[in-house]
Amino acid sequence: MVIIRDLTSSDLDVAWRINQANTPAVGDEPRDAMNEILSMCSIALASEVDGQVVGFCMVLPPDTGYDSPNYRYFCDRFPEFVYLDRVAFDSEHQGRGYGGAMYREVEQRTTAPLFALEVNVKPPNEGSLRFHIREGFVEIDQLETRPGKIVSLMVKHLSPDSDRPRASVPRGI
Repeated sequence: MVIIRDLTSSDLDVAWRINQANTPAVGDEPRDAMNEILSMCSIALASEVDGQVVGFCMVLPPDTGYDSPNYRYFCDRFPEFVYLDRVAFDSEHQGRGYGGAMYREVEQRTTAPLFALEVNVKPPNEGSLRFHIREGFVEIDQLETRPGKIVSLMVKHLSPDSDRPRASVPRGI
């Protein structure tokens, strides 16, 4: 059984190892940079199985000091969103539905009207594209972040519910 809980600084060594094992699907990051990203997160989650962290995600609000061109794209265009900077699982726990469960937890914890992220299209990450389309994300643009690397910028409109007020966002994006 998977437990989804807050990612803490004491989890960062294992999260960093999972991150590095999943490059280039997720960005290569120095260990210290992971700690800096965590300090800017509005939501950071760990998936735990049998007391071991097997996956994690890091989610940022708008207007932090984070300098990713993908994140900046969303900051320049949308006043309210949450941005999934990275999500990764160890190889033994991929494909078990833990990613979808983690995304649902992010959606429960936010009042933002948009859930934003990017997926590599060059080099291609076809499994991630299929997963995100199944989860309700749609491409709004593509961005070449450096020579030979293109990402699909994707958003999911989060449905309002009676417990959480949400800002309105045009559906035509």
